[in-house]
Amino acid sequence: MGNKEKKVAESRIAKKKLKNVQPAWDKLDNTANLFPVIANEDMTNVYRISVTLSEEVDRVVLQEALNRVLPQFLIFRMRLRMGFFWYYFEENTRPAPIVREEYSSPGAYIDKSRNNHYMFRVTYYKCRINLEVFHALTDGAGGIIFLKELIYQYLRLKHPEIMKTEKDKISSGIFLDKEDSYVKNFKKSHEKVYKSERALCLTGEKLPKGEMGVVHGYFPVDQLKAAAKKYGVTINQYLVGMFVYCIYKEYLKEQPSKLPISCCVPVNLRPYYDSHTMKNFFAMVSANFKPEKEQYSLVEVMDIVSADLKRQITPENLNNILSYNVSNEKNWILRAVPLFIKSLALKFVYGTSARATSATVTNIGNIELKEPYRRYVEHFYTTLSMSKGQNIKGGICSYNGTLVFTFSSVLLDLSIQKRFFQLIAKDGVSVAVESNGVYYE
Repeated sequence: MGNKEKKVAESRIAKKKLKNVQPAWDKLDNTANLFPVIANEDMTNVYRISVTLSEEVDRVVLQEALNRVLPQFLIFRMRLRMGFFWYYFEENTRPAPIVREEYSSPGAYIDKSRNNHYMFRVTYYKCRINLEVFHALTDGAGGIIFLKELIYQYLRLKHPEIMKTEKDKISSGIFLDKEDSYVKNFKKSHEKVYKSERALCLTGEKLPKGEMGVVHGYFPVDQLKAAAKKYGVTINQYLVGMFVYCIYKEYLKEQPSKLPISCCVPVNLRPYYDSHTMKNFFAMVSANFKPEKEQYSLVEVMDIVSADLKRQITPENLNNILSYNVSNEKNWILRAVPLFIKSLALKFVYGTSARATSATVTNIGNIELKEPYRRYVEHFYTTLSMSKGQNIKGGICSYNGTLVFTFSSVLLDLSIQKRFFQLIAKDGVSVAVESNGVYYE
């Protein structure tokens, strides 16, 4: 056999081997199983994490940065597939999704057929980069890891001088773990951990369909700490308590209510179980306040809300929540039920739990960047999409000494947001506010 024939034969063998390579696949984690069932145009289950740079974004460079980073994050290279018993992930071998200038409201539905079958998208507007993620992929903690590496890669390409001190690769110490930490840490438990009491639903005149109002409030972290200390609470408890009080003040007009104000608060479980998974790993607790008399003071509401959160955010209770959730997945009878029947059951269970929640406030924590990149980054934000029965939500993150509280809402009325910022300013905290402009169109 000559060299030419040998090369042709080797090429055929290589193509045959490549053809026989099956894409990687994976199960959805315990929480993720719900999201494909309930997702639609009105309830997208898409969250946004944004970063504002000190200079305008170069789309071509951002696309190149995404092209380089994505191959290193298998969990973001997945497409959603429907099986007979469950949805599952299959590796997506298509090119990275196209980076586009921002064209929709935050958290808009991700049409996977128009997004190269990816479950996330990257957009930009002037100095801002947005990462939007379908929640089945990962939670805010996983999203932050991916966004930080995307920022690092973008800045290395945009400012080659950074390469004098930084290597052109994923940061050392990054865990790309894709274990299902729910199942790994499951312990048998039959205790019911969720309340099904119906909660107050905030209703009113809405913005035009497809639009969402976004209001960012900027606070110095040290001043917020001092304000929270006056009430004997943490910053998170302070902000959730203030939010609940403003609902009571502006929506209920300080009147008693047969239904409680129930504010859902996701808790990152990784620190409690020493987990580094890139998949979802959080539990839901609720801060509940039921006004049974007239004219509760801010101090009273803050005490009630903080006590409720302290009672629930303990290792024992979080473990009960985790075990209760996973026990349903492990039930062999439920596992044998076809997906179309499971979907009906999951929708019913979700509808029941949704009626028990008035709003959600999530805190993705303090975001830290390495020194060569820090000077190019001004702020981070997190914006939540709407859920069934929840027409207003809050997202919290902090960076470089500034905390940003972001309200997302489809309600035209802004009284809750205004009261929130006014009361925090009254507590001696400097406040700067901006919105996405839909309220003034």
